[in-house]
Order: sequence, then C-alpha cells, then structure tokens
Amino acid sequence: MAKQKGKLSPTQKAAKKKRQKEYMTIFVNGKQKRVKKPVTIDGMDVDELIRRNADPIWLHQNEMWEYMDLAEDDDLFLFDEFDARPMPNIRRPGPG
Repeated sequence: MAKQKGKLSPTQKAAKKKRQKEYMTIFVNGKQKRVKKPVTIDGMDVDELIRRNADPIWLHQNEMWEYMDLAEDDDLFLFDEFDARPMPNIRRPGPG
C-alpha cells in the first residue's frame, strides 16, 4: 500500500498560499508550467483599466495614442459644415 501524505506545517501552508496567489499554472506542450499572474487592479487588467478610465489628455501626455478612440459625442474639436469655409486670404508682410 502507498504511503499516505502528511499534513502540511503552518509554514508550508503559508508558502503554498503565497505561491498560489502570485503564480498560475498553464499547460505548454502538454506539460504544466507555473507563470506569474498578470497584474490586476480591482480584478481588472491594467490596460483595460486605462482604456476605461483615462481621458484623452492623459493618454496624449503619456503617448498612449493607440488607446484614444474618437467618438463623435466625446470629441469637442470636430467641426461641422459651417466651419469648413475657406480661410480668407490675408496678406502677410514678407521678409525685408
């Protein structure tokens, strides 16, 4: 008969709990691998949190242009057909 597993000591239990909190198990080529869990904030991925909560000014300042989506009602700088008039020719003084 096989030997029974013993109970884990409190130190081993704490180490196991910490390990399960930090890592997750995935399968690669039929083998189990332990990898670090992705960083989350309130259970949400960091990129998703930024996409939902960041305003366009913050995204622009942090050079995250790929997350900026232009919705018609969100963009205050869209122009309408009245603003599409050509600019008047203004004579500017030349050099000299």
